[in-house]
Amino acid sequence: MTMTHLRTPDRVTEPKAKTPWWRWALPALGVVVWLALAGAMSGPAGKTAEVQKNDNAAFLPKSAEATEVLELNKRFVDREVTPTLLIYGRESGLTDADKATIAGHVEEISAHFGQTLVLAGAPDISDDGKAAQILLLFDGTDSKKIAVHIDWLREHIRPGGGLEAHVGGVGGIMTDLMKVFESIDGLLLGVTVGIILLILLVVYRSPLLPLVVLFCAGLAYTLANGVVYLLAREGVIDVSGQSQAILNVLVLGAATDYAMLLVSRFREELRGTRSRFDAIRVALRASFEPILASGATVILGLMCLLVSDLSSNKGLGPVGAIGIAASLAVSLTLLPAVLALCGRVLFWPFRPLHGSPTKEESGIWARVARLVGKRARIVWIATMLFLLAGVAGLSRLDADGIPQIESFTTRTDSVAAQELINAHFPGGIGSPAEVVVGQDKLDETLRIVGQTEGVASAVPYTGSFIPNQPPKVVDGLVRIDATLNDPADSDAAIETVKRLRANVHPLDAKVGGFTAINHDVQSTSQRDRTVIIPLVLAVIFLILTVLLRSLIAPLVLIATVVLSYLATLGISGYVFTDLLGMPGADSSYPLFAFVFLVALGVDYNIFLMTRVREEAGKLGHFSGTLKGLSVTGGVITSAGIVLAATFAALAVLPIVFVAQIAFAVAFGVLLDTLVVRSLLVPALSVDIGRFIWWPGRLRKTAP
Repeated sequence: MTMTHLRTPDRVTEPKAKTPWWRWALPALGVVVWLALAGAMSGPAGKTAEVQKNDNAAFLPKSAEATEVLELNKRFVDREVTPTLLIYGRESGLTDADKATIAGHVEEISAHFGQTLVLAGAPDISDDGKAAQILLLFDGTDSKKIAVHIDWLREHIRPGGGLEAHVGGVGGIMTDLMKVFESIDGLLLGVTVGIILLILLVVYRSPLLPLVVLFCAGLAYTLANGVVYLLAREGVIDVSGQSQAILNVLVLGAATDYAMLLVSRFREELRGTRSRFDAIRVALRASFEPILASGATVILGLMCLLVSDLSSNKGLGPVGAIGIAASLAVSLTLLPAVLALCGRVLFWPFRPLHGSPTKEESGIWARVARLVGKRARIVWIATMLFLLAGVAGLSRLDADGIPQIESFTTRTDSVAAQELINAHFPGGIGSPAEVVVGQDKLDETLRIVGQTEGVASAVPYTGSFIPNQPPKVVDGLVRIDATLNDPADSDAAIETVKRLRANVHPLDAKVGGFTAINHDVQSTSQRDRTVIIPLVLAVIFLILTVLLRSLIAPLVLIATVVLSYLATLGISGYVFTDLLGMPGADSSYPLFAFVFLVALGVDYNIFLMTRVREEAGKLGHFSGTLKGLSVTGGVITSAGIVLAATFAALAVLPIVFVAQIAFAVAFGVLLDTLVVRSLLVPALSVDIGRFIWWPGRLRKTAP
């Protein structure tokens, strides 16, 4: 096929007969309706960040012990507060001038914040004389209001002259997290769109088609964010900064993937028919079922998260499902309308002319298909061994949670503050473990708590900042505040909380507080894995059974994708632990990686096997499998690269969990696309033979 042939004058490609008016009017009407809908949703779509919830306490299951303590705690406090630590340090030791500066800052802070500051404690000088800290208790727990307070502190408390000052504690960490997620609508969106545009330009070699695909993906993005905002505002769903980040890349990636599959089939049909309208009708009919099935797989897989005990997981389920639904709606309605209206001009300067040959049947994927056909058993055994080598890395993956202070990939101000605190004070200052017990057991509980390993000090809660006040008693209950030796979000602090609970439970006491909240969230995440993963597999199996009309093929596809998932986790263990030296992974990491990798990995197998089934009906199972691989290889690989690249864009956010999810999905999708779908699945299909469609039968169709 020569370039001269491709540039044959367009008059041979278009029919001379007059096109009925309704063939233009219906697509045009669809585009107008979509533009009107996008305009209506653009306002709500820009407000999604306003309804985010990013604190662990908001996501606790109701049955957790820390949740019970939170509820009991409301009886002891007149108003909720957010503890924040202002920490000063000088390596050579604090001078008298430093101490005077710090005292002046306390007065300035108290005067500025007034009633919004419940407490500005006296400066506490460390035993080595090199650091001083001030406990600030801000009124309320609204993260946005607290962030304003923290911003003021960081802007105005700049001592200089070798005396450093940092803001940490719960308020500091929460603010740093918010600052990270504020970049979602800017940096993340820009990077994602840039990556997609670059890949589409390379794939299509056209300046027009990438803009159309991005235009449709942008409308899906607007629709999804608008719906999420409206539902979150009404309290129907919860959305966090993490789930919104995942939503945005998921929508853009999925919408682009679905568009590439439809466009590929449209281009193929344009070579076989003169009419663009006939071509889009055939392409949409052939693509509708696999695109809908793949979208439904992801949607139902995500909705399985609703059985989670964590509100954060429950929120991600419908949030992600809304994104996929928006991508499906755009890809199956708006995009076909635009393709029908524009036709071959979108592919300029390489227009697919009527009668021109297809490169898919003679290019690299045709050669891969021939290799699979000749050496099927060797191919699937070799790829299986390769994946099992990756699975071996599971022993290197520590997914039992990471300290919140180590959840950033950059050194934030709250991280610097915690480093100073760890060096000069008990790490748990400002975030005590809270023990609630009956008044008659106060003395015994106080003694046991104070003797527990890892507890620096334990005092009854008085409800007053005046020293030597009696314990506050509410409904026969008292509270003990236990300051821990270790940072409140560290593994050592969690172990201390476990010991505390074991020691005081015989006294009918309950342990809560910041550390207990983190521990209960991580424990619940581990429980969710054992419940949700089998449920997702069952849902995917049912969808594949209906789609492929077979019991064997779904089992083969699921087995290959699960093997790919385990290999991805294993390689993640090597990368996170041995290569990057990360402190571990969040307990929810394996679950999130599973939901995305398995659902998205099955997508590409759906696209392959539905085409294989179609071709097998014309050519027989063996030839149909190889033809299906050769004609879908290019577009599925391109789609996989787009999706991997969009998730990789999440790595621009300096959050360890998000970066790890970005790596897992990006690497796992590429593994599925280049190894599992390209080699393992077709090789197994060839080796198993027609039995893979049992108990269904291949129906002979006209070529």
